[in-house]
Amino acid sequence: MDTATGGPARSPPHIATLILLAGLSALSMNVFLPSLPNMTAYFRTDYRLMQLSVALYLGVNAVMQVLIGPVADKMGRRPVILWGLGLFLLATLGCILAPTAQVFLAFRMAQATVAIGMVLSRAAVRDLYPQDKAASMIGYVTMGMAVVPMIGPAIGGQLDEMFGWQANFWLLFGLGGLTLALVWADFGETARKSGLTLARQFREFPQLLRSPRFWGYSLAAGFSAGAFFAYLGGAPFVGSQVYGMNPGRLGLWFGAPAVGYFLGNFLSGRFSVRFGVNRMVMWGSLACTLGIALSLLLTLAGLGSAAVFFGFMSFVGLGNGMAIPNATAGALSVRPHLAGTASGLSGAIMLGGGAGFSALAGSMLTPETGATPLLVLMLTTSVLAVTAIAAVIVRERSLGL
Repeated sequence: MDTATGGPARSPPHIATLILLAGLSALSMNVFLPSLPNMTAYFRTDYRLMQLSVALYLGVNAVMQVLIGPVADKMGRRPVILWGLGLFLLATLGCILAPTAQVFLAFRMAQATVAIGMVLSRAAVRDLYPQDKAASMIGYVTMGMAVVPMIGPAIGGQLDEMFGWQANFWLLFGLGGLTLALVWADFGETARKSGLTLARQFREFPQLLRSPRFWGYSLAAGFSAGAFFAYLGGAPFVGSQVYGMNPGRLGLWFGAPAVGYFLGNFLSGRFSVRFGVNRMVMWGSLACTLGIALSLLLTLAGLGSAAVFFGFMSFVGLGNGMAIPNATAGALSVRPHLAGTASGLSGAIMLGGGAGFSALAGSMLTPETGATPLLVLMLTTSVLAVTAIAAVIVRERSLGL
């Protein structure tokens, strides 16, 4: 019997189910971003208030990830995913019907329950595979996931122009319902319940937080992703206010990092087992740093343009696609018996930092500054990612691993 539902036992989920779970989490983060200028006008408010729909979402997402891991280790992956998706559907309806910007932001924060998809799709992979193989499989999961956010902003921009900004959230509602049905039918339990109380689960946190390698992997993922989250917070402003793009055109250009992310995930899936997670994280962090540095140099030289800004963002996606799956697999493998907790905690570190970087990026930009402050912030985070994974490599050599 399936103890979560009282129905028949189910097999572990197919890869397509994990991809859709992770993809819905990613799509809810960025599909509506080309609509931010129009949403600002609709709610008759300031752009910086609407831009908080990114930062607040990431902040609540980070808190959710801390809670999701221990709860899923105690109760199992399947029931937590089903409840989380149901709450996501209700929150999405709230976003659609919101009468004011403040009410919209409240329901937007509630949408962060979809974080269960990202956290538990990764944890399910780690339940089933050893470290290097898990990195490879996470790479394949997120490679498929990358297709969704790659086309998401482009679709979102077109939906905005044809039907208004609410159409983006109707899209999320429909895909959320489809995902819920697929999880119900296909997602069998992948982990044994820990049998520990939640209080005991949270007392396991220090075991992870005392590990320099866990911190190194988590910070490498966090700082690498930090460049992308800063992009999420600042790129809609750069595209619309600095380069004068309409929502449709901005949506098409906005997906540039996802093109690189798709390739980076493919490289992770193909080569993580051969070269190991540490090399892949380092190479990914360096690729991210190189792309941002080139974009910043061209901008400072007076050669900045929409093509330069968005084009070099593909390097950010490439680096993230290599670094994040491998750093995540590394963090989940420091204490394998705490994989769910580690997935949530490392995700919280990544998204908590992402919320800060996103808000900071939005506050730094004006039409007069152009894209330069955003590029400087992104370059700083990518250099810190290189530093973090270098510390892991040094630590493992000292331990003889």
